Amino acid sequence: MPPDTPTKKKAVALRYDVTQDASPKVVAKGTGEIAAKIIALAKEHGIPLQEDADLVEILAKLDLNADIPPDTYLVVAEILAFIYRANTKMTHS
Repeated sequence: MPPDTPTKKKAVALRYDVTQDASPKVVAKGTGEIAAKIIALAKEHGIPLQEDADLVEILAKLDLNADIPPDTYLVVAEILAFIYRANTKMTHS
């Protein structure tokens, strides 16, 4: 890509329901306008966002509703812990 070409924003949304998922799943992904919509919907619904460009690159290659690969478990667990802490702060404020 030429240096003056802006890179498109990418976004991946995960779902993890301990009652039905063996591991987190990719439920939405996209670049450009679609990424912007994913991010806007997350903000609109109070879903915490975490930026990790390297992880997004890996997860964006997965099919929708695919389980995340085991080698991403640690990073995703850290993100889920971040979300849990954010939700706990919001409910106790």
